[in-house]
Amino acid sequence: MKEEVRLMKGNEAIAHAAVRYGCDGYFGYPITPQSEVLETLEELMPWETTGMVVLQAESEVAAINMVYGGAASGKAVMTSSSSPGVSLKQEGISYIAAASLPALILNVMRGGPGLGTIQPSQADYFQAVKGGGHGDYHLIVLAPSTVQEMVDFVGLGFDLAFKYRNPSMILADGIVGQMMEKVVLPEQRPRRTDEEVRKQCPWAADGRKDGRKRNVITSLELESSRMEVINHELQARYREIEKNETRWEEIDVEGADYLLIAFGSIARICAKAQEMAAEKGIKVGIVRPITLWPFPTEAICKAAEGKKGILVVELNAGQMIEDVRLAVHDSLPVEHFGRMGGIIPSPDEVLEALEQKIINK
Repeated sequence: MKEEVRLMKGNEAIAHAAVRYGCDGYFGYPITPQSEVLETLEELMPWETTGMVVLQAESEVAAINMVYGGAASGKAVMTSSSSPGVSLKQEGISYIAAASLPALILNVMRGGPGLGTIQPSQADYFQAVKGGGHGDYHLIVLAPSTVQEMVDFVGLGFDLAFKYRNPSMILADGIVGQMMEKVVLPEQRPRRTDEEVRKQCPWAADGRKDGRKRNVITSLELESSRMEVINHELQARYREIEKNETRWEEIDVEGADYLLIAFGSIARICAKAQEMAAEKGIKVGIVRPITLWPFPTEAICKAAEGKKGILVVELNAGQMIEDVRLAVHDSLPVEHFGRMGGIIPSPDEVLEALEQKIINK
């Protein structure tokens, strides 16, 4: 398949992008608002074209452990779910991270806690960036704000996962997953051959017996001194990722008096609020973190220089704001505006919150 322009939902775009990347396997389970990922893959039937495996597992727990097995063999494998389903996957995600395996996980967030609502949310920020499972580990977390980024982040997520032997997560909200936009789908990549996998992933457990040292994939180490060494190795890798892979977008930051900081689809709402502020003579800049981990701490600290205040806008009760406050070291007022329960704020509400919480306070 050649490069192609299509109109599609974010969830559909993820499925097309996975096939075109040359993904080896998808293991998932339906849950709103991400079920179209699995449904679209079943419609595409990539097992007949590229040989990609697509399997609806019996549960979220089964799906993530299938990903664990596929990743251990060096294959490009992924799963997707929505908030309650991702919670069920946390033990497996921790195992994958501890075993230093590449994998791609998509979370199309819905409102919670509990079963909550099928409407959009950004309340899984803490779970994604602070390590939702047990132990000291990190995922590489990408936050798309457009359907095109849903496409692009499949390739980026896989590439980063294999580069650092660390799982990546696309943390999308239900707005991006369900809305339709024009996208450019990349050309079809061929799936890697077994020999290419073996060459690129010499650590993989591929079942071959040809005299080489046996590869063992595990997250278990009963000797405390050795487990500490493994943890130090992981932390060194995380510092390397922080150094090399932090991504963000700035809009009209230079010369602004105030900053709006938001990720995902809410950054687009903030862009309209910025236009409305300009009509009232209020100079507002926007910083959109693209990697939620590693978080663009230094970029936000620099962008905040000389500003009068920051409003962090999220679809939650206030989560990313903690990282923003750490970034600016309490050098200026930082306030939060958020809606919950699946309610999406309007640009008017964002501007009103900026005026009430920052400008006129």
